[in-house]
Amino acid sequence: MKRIGVLTSGGDAPGMNAAIRAVVRTGIDNGWEVYGIRRGYSGLLDEDVVPLGARDVGGIIQRGGTVLGSARSPEFMTKEGRQKALQTLDNHQIEALVIIGGNGSQKGAHALSQMGFPVVGIASTIDNDLFGSEISIGVDTALDVALVAIDRIKVTASSHRRAFAVEVMGRDTGHLALAAGIAGGAEHIVIPEVETDPEDLAAVIRSAYERGKPHAILVVAEGARYNARELERYFVEHHEQVGFQLRITILGYVQRGGAPGAYDRLLASRFGAVATERLARGEHGTLIGLVNGRVTTTPLSEVAANKKPLDHELLKLAHILAR
Repeated sequence: MKRIGVLTSGGDAPGMNAAIRAVVRTGIDNGWEVYGIRRGYSGLLDEDVVPLGARDVGGIIQRGGTVLGSARSPEFMTKEGRQKALQTLDNHQIEALVIIGGNGSQKGAHALSQMGFPVVGIASTIDNDLFGSEISIGVDTALDVALVAIDRIKVTASSHRRAFAVEVMGRDTGHLALAAGIAGGAEHIVIPEVETDPEDLAAVIRSAYERGKPHAILVVAEGARYNARELERYFVEHHEQVGFQLRITILGYVQRGGAPGAYDRLLASRFGAVATERLARGEHGTLIGLVNGRVTTTPLSEVAANKKPLDHELLKLAHILAR
């Protein structure tokens, strides 16, 4: 092997740049040329390919987002689009590809792998819902951002004796909300995986009020049946029943854009190094992730076919600690 490519796809996550840097520098150490593909699969279709040397990735480890950029690509989802992607790789004599991203990105990686092209994926999504990794690049930093917000909101909530619904990212999953809720001391956590009745939430908040708590904090995943705005509408109509007035804070993309913390920089560097190591050994069609505390691989076929389950022990713990 003489030449490999690297791209970032899907939602950006703090630490992606550290992973790019690791892939480039360990690839060069293997004696390969490394090429970056800008704008994810869209750039692959458009042949937006640039050579990357050791100096090109200098000074990026502390930066959030991705220097290669990312974009959605409906065309890549078609067979014709993937054939066009393979043609781009052939045109640039790229012999293997490292794909950094979450669920949709790794399904795309699996599709290329099924067509016979050597691909290694790297787990990177703040949603932390990717099968094959206990934690993905970006999760730790996104969680820290959420906690800073929750801690500050709790101060204001206590000063005015109010309830706050803090909405965090998680379109289809509650992994991030569950972790943020436990670490932030929330009275209740609202996630897509568990059906929530607003009347039950009203009872939780009313109980906190009656027990003399100065505040009540709800952490809500954006993909939950009742998101923060819907809860606000409900409690405007029923606020006399719960004591506290409810306010909402939607963190949104603030969670994605932070500079990566030490853990994400180290995790991304390890993932990137293992990705090139496995390619050098002739292994591909796998995702690099963390399992039982060790950096290891999971077949992309399993990653594409499965959804990471929620840790119900954590959910049980959240209920106990919220008393």
